[in-house]
Amino acid sequence: MTTDQIQISFEFFPPKTPEGREKLKAVRAELNKLNAHYFSCTYGAGGSTRDNTKGLVLEMREEGYDIAPHLSFGADSEETIHGLLSDYKDAGVSRLVALRGDLPSGMGAPAVVYASELVAFARKHFGDHFKIAVACYPEIHPQAPSYSKDIEYLKRKFDAGADAGITQYFYHADAYFYFAEECDKAGIHQPIYPGIMPITNYQNLVRFSDACGADIPRWIRKGLENCGDDKEAIRAFGLDVVTSLCEQLIDGGVPGFHFYTMNQVEPTRQIIENLGLLP
Repeated sequence: MTTDQIQISFEFFPPKTPEGREKLKAVRAELNKLNAHYFSCTYGAGGSTRDNTKGLVLEMREEGYDIAPHLSFGADSEETIHGLLSDYKDAGVSRLVALRGDLPSGMGAPAVVYASELVAFARKHFGDHFKIAVACYPEIHPQAPSYSKDIEYLKRKFDAGADAGITQYFYHADAYFYFAEECDKAGIHQPIYPGIMPITNYQNLVRFSDACGADIPRWIRKGLENCGDDKEAIRAFGLDVVTSLCEQLIDGGVPGFHFYTMNQVEPTRQIIENLGLLP
């Protein structure tokens, strides 16, 4: 695959303040210049940011962006989800990122509705209108009983009608390649896009990684620790690490990248520039 065939997408979270919303307008305009195939917007535990997500998605559609809202059943009824999907369809939204999702703390533990059920629900009521992406975990979902079971669960999502997978972020290229091979053996032949998390803050990265089960290799931890509180050194080291990771993935034939931007232009733009993927 040549670099001009690499599909690039960018993920945002819905801002909570007017200032954040204004900033994001500038951010998405800049990222759109980087050959953005589409954008996605997160949903929050149990749909806790549902209204903010919907508002941002509809706003971006009005501006002409191709935007994929994240969606999970959470604590919502089928009627609520059907209404949300109908509104998205009417607005011209043609993509979804279907997730199991998590419930906000304090909401108890009702029956879990899996992403495969959400995919099946969307296909049942809306046919092929939506291109549906689902989450996958090269280093295994933290709640999965085994590697093979995790892939089995992923296969159910694709059997239900998912079109593509987006991975949790990772820093071992071999983890992705092994995962892709095992998926292929299991009969999963849809594209799986590696999720890429730029490194800008060591403490935040450790917190995110501990929560989602992503491994930070010891050499990366030590390199970041050596940077101390020097923010520029952390950014420079992180840029080198993630650029090298992406280069390995391109050499291995990945179909594209899904960048977790944290609502920032940099360093995602720097990574794309380093890779020679600028328009």
